[in-house]
Amino acid sequence: MHAARDALLYVIMCPVGPYYPTGFKPVSLYADEVHVRAWPGGTGAYKMGGNYAPGILPALQVAEKGYSQILWLLDDQVTEVGTMNMFVYWINEQGQKELITAPLDGTILTGVTRASILELGRQWGEFKVTEAKFTMTQLARAIDEGRVIEAFGAGTAAIVSPIKTIHYRGKDYAVPLGKSGANIGELTMRLLNTIQSIQVC
Repeated sequence: MHAARDALLYVIMCPVGPYYPTGFKPVSLYADEVHVRAWPGGTGAYKMGGNYAPGILPALQVAEKGYSQILWLLDDQVTEVGTMNMFVYWINEQGQKELITAPLDGTILTGVTRASILELGRQWGEFKVTEAKFTMTQLARAIDEGRVIEAFGAGTAAIVSPIKTIHYRGKDYAVPLGKSGANIGELTMRLLNTIQSIQVC
């Protein structure tokens, strides 16, 4: 008798509610300089159980302080948020409008949503799109100088999630959310609407 070689593959799809318990609202981040999510040459670019377990306790500690997620830093470099890639839309030091996110250097997850956002930004051609290292010190200075337009996280479950606050070295930095009273920046909303319209096609 030959062993059965046929196998069945099931894919279950269903609608889900908002990723965060607070619903689709801006999130607050705590920039962590003590713990490190991933080191160069490690497994930070892969979805492995070993990458998540060490972050559980720091995430709980951050939640107790009233913040939604950790912003992981590596020698002050912005890497990613606890469950999302991070994007900053700002006026860079050369005076250009720029959408920047950390590069794929092995310390962050690649992310389908991340790739989609980069591709959309490049297709639109309205601002510079950059994958490069940048530091929390640079970001804090840009916020203080009024050069940050908005910031958001991106991931499969959250799609995009606006960021309203980043705690760094004892100070809460307020991130702009677009027009007065808005809960989401204009670019973040545009990306959300565009991605969702593609998903329902």
